[in-house]
Amino acid sequence: MQHEQTLGELKSSGYRPRPLKQELRDNLISKLRRREKIFDGIIGFDDTVLPDVERAVLSRHNILLLGLRGQAKTRIARLLVHLLDEYIPIVAGSELNDDPLAPISRFAKDLIAEAGDDTPIAWLHRDERYVEKLATPDVSVADLIGDVDPIKAAALRLPYSDERVIHFGLVPRAHRSIFVINELPDLQARIQVSLFNILQEGDIQIRGFKLRLPLDIQFVFTANPEDYTNRGSIITPLKDRIESQILTHYPKTVEISRQITQQESRLHPEQSERVAVPDVLAMILEEIAFIARDSEYVDEKSGVSARLTISAYENLVSTAERRALINKSDRTYARITDFWGVVPAITGKIELVYEGEQEGPYQVAMNLFGQAVKKLFLAHFPDPDKLRKGQQRDPYGVVRAWFAAGNTMDLLNDADDQQYQKALDAVAGLRKLTETYTQATGEELYTYMELALHGLTECNILNKEVLESSLSFRDLLANMLGDEEDDFDEEDLN
Repeated sequence: MQHEQTLGELKSSGYRPRPLKQELRDNLISKLRRREKIFDGIIGFDDTVLPDVERAVLSRHNILLLGLRGQAKTRIARLLVHLLDEYIPIVAGSELNDDPLAPISRFAKDLIAEAGDDTPIAWLHRDERYVEKLATPDVSVADLIGDVDPIKAAALRLPYSDERVIHFGLVPRAHRSIFVINELPDLQARIQVSLFNILQEGDIQIRGFKLRLPLDIQFVFTANPEDYTNRGSIITPLKDRIESQILTHYPKTVEISRQITQQESRLHPEQSERVAVPDVLAMILEEIAFIARDSEYVDEKSGVSARLTISAYENLVSTAERRALINKSDRTYARITDFWGVVPAITGKIELVYEGEQEGPYQVAMNLFGQAVKKLFLAHFPDPDKLRKGQQRDPYGVVRAWFAAGNTMDLLNDADDQQYQKALDAVAGLRKLTETYTQATGEELYTYMELALHGLTECNILNKEVLESSLSFRDLLANMLGDEEDDFDEEDLN
């Protein structure tokens, strides 16, 4: 694409300066009229967060996105770049992205005064008009606003009183750009104060210099409500100057959460070809996150990030892939037993309250998994606790009788598909039970057969023993009697 190369050519083209927020507003209006998707990849916010963001842009507001971790706050901010013009003209060599027809820096003004219409013009792409800074306690005023540069003063042989010795920080360099500060409460109060006049008047103050730079910046801040008590707060005068505060949230349904997981999971193409994940397992993963957000063991204020299910899904696939590689299989189905490889992704993504710490991260993860399995089990099979008294036929009767006869069933974590299916087929009545209450066929049928066993353990019909490399299912009563006999033997020996 050909662009004007000098100030004279730019003037002849009819170019007129346009404020950044007006540019965002105009482009948003055009996209809304054309019904274009503006925030591509953001799922679950179509009726809540995104309309609020669009209203803020139309109002030409600075924005504060407030929400718990893993709620796509930074991603929304980054997608605002698509509302910018593809290219804008700047004075070539300018540190502050000076508009050729409305320069603000000493450099640009001096250059235009000297070269006139021959002033060289450069073109800045929209991707270069986005600046992001993570707020940390060590961020200084010099980082954000600027400071006197003694090296520049010495090189140019200028006194410190000359404006040209200033080294500008990130904020002035974001002139005509979107500037994002993540985790705003982590920024020290005295640093937040330095943003006051920029938001209100466009003024900045560096050491003893009196500068009035009419900076044109779209500010977007993100914050976690938990930060207000744990690490810091947004000082009231600054918060008052941020016109729109928008609350984000976690996915409202399991289906929406699942779409996010599928979109964000970073699987290698080989993994996708080698491992198939049954729908019921994907649903169990999502239920774990929903249950964790309401769990008495998990810190509600800290939240449970959407990254939990993303990491867990990746681990689930990798666990099945590892098993397939060990058994030299070209393709396999993920199993419920593969969830033991998912535990590290759960324990690393939840903050526990005191009761949870007492239980321990591993046990809390297993409890969350058990509750999710039970919910999916009851969604497909009759509730054993609600079977009517005097009911002629117990749907679980044959399975229970098989285990009551002293039989046990072991599922090895790394068993190949043939061994896995053979172990499940050995349980009398299990296949017929599953075929009666589900429409599953083929490999997926075995997934539901395993779900039935896990569900019966969660309903206290069977006992499940978790070993290092396998799961063992047996009759609950027989297991209790076995424990009593062991206790009796120990007392006898004593």
